[in-house]
Amino acid sequence: MRISQIIQESIQVKEQILQDARLLSTIEEVVTLCVHSFQRGNKVLFCGNGGSAADAQHLAAELSGRFYYDRPPLPAEALHVNTSYLTAVANDYSFDEVFARILKGTGRTGDVLIALSTSGNSRNVIQALQAARENGIATVGLTGESGGLMKPLCDYLINVPSGDTPRIQEAHILIGHIVCQLVESALFPR
Repeated sequence: MRISQIIQESIQVKEQILQDARLLSTIEEVVTLCVHSFQRGNKVLFCGNGGSAADAQHLAAELSGRFYYDRPPLPAEALHVNTSYLTAVANDYSFDEVFARILKGTGRTGDVLIALSTSGNSRNVIQALQAARENGIATVGLTGESGGLMKPLCDYLINVPSGDTPRIQEAHILIGHIVCQLVESALFPR
């Protein structure tokens, strides 16, 4: 049955992540990075396009709202949520500039940018990573297996071992949830 095959393919990607000590270590390092950023009064910013934009917004909401339990909000935001800004910059400059421009305006040294792109080649995400690095913002990339053009721009690369967009996105949300859960429990232990 095709449904069982799709579920099995998703499980296989997650099993590969589970067996990759380097990838698990990088996820742990990203948790520590985010915890330290929040402890210093900085913020975690997210960007992505399409499904990755939805995942970025979802993860920002988990941090700024709540994940498992009630606790103070954390300063986290997806860079694409202001549609007036997004359409103005895309119209007046270029869609390639939408994330980089807002980072230059609101990003601060010590912040963290988590950039999502299944291919690793989205031009506006690449430009956001470049702007982040120029402004002392730590860069985290969630990509597919090659890392694409994002790879050299990421201080921390979490490249899911797959070339299949839906399987990559499923793994991105799993990894994002792990980060949110561990950040929440580190900052607000119960």
